[in-house]
Amino acid sequence: MIRRILSLILLIWILGFAGFALFLPQPAPLDRTDGVVVLTGGAKRIDRGLEVLEKGKARRMLISGVDLDVKPAELAAEYKRPMKLFNCCIDLGFRAVDTRSNALETARWVARNKVKTLRVVTHDWHMRRGLLELEIAVPDDVEILADAVPTKPSFYVLFREYNKYWLRGAAALAGV
Repeated sequence: MIRRILSLILLIWILGFAGFALFLPQPAPLDRTDGVVVLTGGAKRIDRGLEVLEKGKARRMLISGVDLDVKPAELAAEYKRPMKLFNCCIDLGFRAVDTRSNALETARWVARNKVKTLRVVTHDWHMRRGLLELEIAVPDDVEILADAVPTKPSFYVLFREYNKYWLRGAAALAGV
């Protein structure tokens, strides 16, 4: 009986991983939202956030998880954007060091800026866990739109992220 239960758990895990790997979240249409948050940590994420902002599809943007040494002028120069865009519409979050603290930093920013619709930009393989953390941290009345940046993740990246997602989901169910 124990082997059957363990086999069932393993089968569920394998099928879940297959679905996780095969059906990665996709980019969202450029619908208007109050704000956009970019969870830092990979290529093309900030580019996508800037595109959304410049097309007038959000009024403010938070780049969460920025290194303490980074200055707005450096980002403006690196991404070849005018400094006035950073001054008016982009906030840098320096407190986050992982996905969970990204969500907490974002929740504070959402409350401070009265955001009711939020676009989340992160890599496709990272989106599910990012959304899980945000759904825990952000009030229920905030509508969240997932805008995944397409990548070609390795098996290892998917395997690691799937297990982090499951573990974080279990921790959330346990109230941690």
